[in-house]
Amino acid sequence: MNNSNSEASGEAPVYTLTSLPTLGHEQQNKHDCKEAAKTTQSKQERTKDIPKEDAVYVVLHKEWKLKIGGSSITDGKTGRMTVGPQSVNAKEPIKSSVFEKWEMMDRDEQRSLAKRQLSEESKKNCTHRLMKSTVMKEEESRKTLTTASGKLILNGPRSRRKLQKDLILNSEVYRKVDTHVINTGRELRIKRIFSVQAITQTITEGAIGDLDKLRAIWIWLCHNIEYDVEGYLGLTEKVCSPELVVLTGRGVCSGYSSVCLQMCREAGIECREVSGHGKGIGYRQGQSYQNTKSSHMWNAVFLDGHWYLLDACWGAGRVDLDNRAFIKRYEEFYFLTNPENFINSHYPDEEEWQLLESPIELEEFEKRVLKTSEFYRLNLTLIHPKHFLIVTENGEATVLMSFPQPVDFTYQISQPSGNELQQLSNSIGLLTSTQHSMELRLMPPKSGTYEVRVFARPGNTSKAFSWVCSFQLECPTPKTSEELPENPYVSWCLQPDAMSLGLKPCEYGNDIIFIKSGCFKLVLKTTRPLMMLCELSHKDLDKTLAEKCLAIQTEPDQLTCNVLCPYRGYYRLSVFVRDWANAADNFQNAGNFLLCCTGGPVNLNELFPCGLSSSCGPGIRALEAGLSRFSHTEALVYTQQGKCNITFQNPQDLDLHAVLTKEQCNQPASLLSNHVLFTHNGSKVTISIALPEYGVYKLGLYGKTSFKQEFTLLCEYILKNTSANKWHPFPCTYKAWKRGSVLFEPRTGLLEALSWVKFRVRVPKAQKVSVQGDQRVDLQLSKSRVWEGTVFTGRGPLLKLAASQSETSNEMVIIMSFNVLESELRT
Repeated sequence: MNNSNSEASGEAPVYTLTSLPTLGHEQQNKHDCKEAAKTTQSKQERTKDIPKEDAVYVVLHKEWKLKIGGSSITDGKTGRMTVGPQSVNAKEPIKSSVFEKWEMMDRDEQRSLAKRQLSEESKKNCTHRLMKSTVMKEEESRKTLTTASGKLILNGPRSRRKLQKDLILNSEVYRKVDTHVINTGRELRIKRIFSVQAITQTITEGAIGDLDKLRAIWIWLCHNIEYDVEGYLGLTEKVCSPELVVLTGRGVCSGYSSVCLQMCREAGIECREVSGHGKGIGYRQGQSYQNTKSSHMWNAVFLDGHWYLLDACWGAGRVDLDNRAFIKRYEEFYFLTNPENFINSHYPDEEEWQLLESPIELEEFEKRVLKTSEFYRLNLTLIHPKHFLIVTENGEATVLMSFPQPVDFTYQISQPSGNELQQLSNSIGLLTSTQHSMELRLMPPKSGTYEVRVFARPGNTSKAFSWVCSFQLECPTPKTSEELPENPYVSWCLQPDAMSLGLKPCEYGNDIIFIKSGCFKLVLKTTRPLMMLCELSHKDLDKTLAEKCLAIQTEPDQLTCNVLCPYRGYYRLSVFVRDWANAADNFQNAGNFLLCCTGGPVNLNELFPCGLSSSCGPGIRALEAGLSRFSHTEALVYTQQGKCNITFQNPQDLDLHAVLTKEQCNQPASLLSNHVLFTHNGSKVTISIALPEYGVYKLGLYGKTSFKQEFTLLCEYILKNTSANKWHPFPCTYKAWKRGSVLFEPRTGLLEALSWVKFRVRVPKAQKVSVQGDQRVDLQLSKSRVWEGTVFTGRGPLLKLAASQSETSNEMVIIMSFNVLESELRT
């Protein structure tokens, strides 16, 4: 006796309303005559085949008539009592519009109850004849639908019943019928015409076949009758009778079904009211219907040799018990619903009305998963479980679904608290969704009973999520005592639309990624160049610290995220991408990964440097600048004894610059860059690094293509020095240290005082090369084109390496300088 109370909210369909055409008097009279003739012919055809033993009831029924004040109470078709003027005779057309005639009928119907009361004796006779006539008709119908054994056959073997999708191939097919019925229903109510016969005739006018007529009746019921919430709650008397339901525009489930029955009879469609149990208002998973009275009613109709099911009460909207309100929302699903789907929420008292080849028992109905209309509208298939109750095994349970088109999912987990359900964190679930499947792994941190509701919407849309099904979860023994991290993006692993964002399928499914060393590298292959950002979450990790745990490398065909875990436990790693070329686009969540650090967490002093860009390691920016063939292709470089060389090709002869930084360094930041030395040998570039102390460094490589252009970041390296060696800086270079210059000896920028030092250097196009200190020493050019010589450092404080491109000029240009340590500072 209800509508489905817990379906997710949605908007009712919008119809384009057109004005109802008005017939002229002459046209109306012709129309009335034709309708009266059709009615007479229809009655004759119906009585022609009635058995002789039933004829007496037909005669009595047709001739019984009671006149009161010019009105007659008769209905030769249904045997029901109606109040109104005598029916229109085809031979005596009335010169008035149909609406005027029906308006007059309804004014008579709404006269005082005193004038319309029958005597107790008349009511008994009327009731006796009505009941006998109804029984006779039902017996006659059953005679034609029974086998020799007496078993009722609701659908014979002549043909298969059509599915709902085959009956209604496209909702647009009925747009004209639906619009006509909605507009007509509004006009009839404005004119205060409440006769079931009049309404049925008007809304089915022009209908072709029983299916069109039934469609008109269905649409009228769903758009003109509201559920009687106050009657259901006992605040007012329930509205049940068809006459009052139509008059007041409200009713409970039996009101909908009785009006549907009466309208179908008026339209010549065979119809039944079906009573049973419905999983609607107040339904709780697991409740028993054993030895309980049925609480809901719906209808079955006979079309093209088969019975079909419909529920106009649930098709009209839903009930919000919390606010004691009826939410008007048209629901197409409950019109001629497939029996295989209908049985999940409707269980008839009589087994035959399941319309199933293999009917199910009431106990099975109680166990069935409650699926809403949205479940079927999205073409979802529940693979596991088959029943609503799920019991964890080893602390874990799983829900599996499949679907032909992309669907987005979310879920809600609650736990009973008194008479209410307390919503819990979604961190006890691990949802993974692909283009055609969804898996929800449930891992409660504590034992107990939980309510799980699954919501869905069409994929790649921003529509609101709708409730699709529910489960009850029982956990005898939890799997873990620690909750999973919150995931605001719901789905784990790659998002269903990740491929459309440019990502390829990855090796990481919905399993937890266990990390034993505190370090993890996520690699995602791409179909086009992408830009990536990442987010790391842990219960003990603040935002600033989390940024120092990530290093991102963006290459044309893959994205890499290096992750450091400073704490044990669960982490959420979220990935966001956009097209590389479209800087104005927003980043979209492409995936979320669940990490679990089981051992070896990274020391907080060994995290990545702060302020890293998304261009760690050689990537798209370096390639766009023309750099290639890097010796170190990853972002992380582990130095050998505190020294390393990074080489690459620079065919476009870019002007390059490097910056070395370290947090909490013992040396001034300005001097750290002296620990980096560039060497150009043709198009090959070597960056030599000699680190001054233990720790983690950031090396930024910058370049520019023209004199006016600013240096831009091409890539960043993260240097990890685990050596205790402390290396001196390189000599300080100047602008004259041109491409092709190579320093062989000495490789340190700090020289001891009062010592002899060998110099070996290559300087392209140089005619003279000398070292200037306390005195000038000219270097000699060897056969291998290397300038060589031994120089006494003296007391310093500086030695300068100078060169000249002219043999005759004494003007020298300083290209490099060395610091000379005072003797008392020697170590």
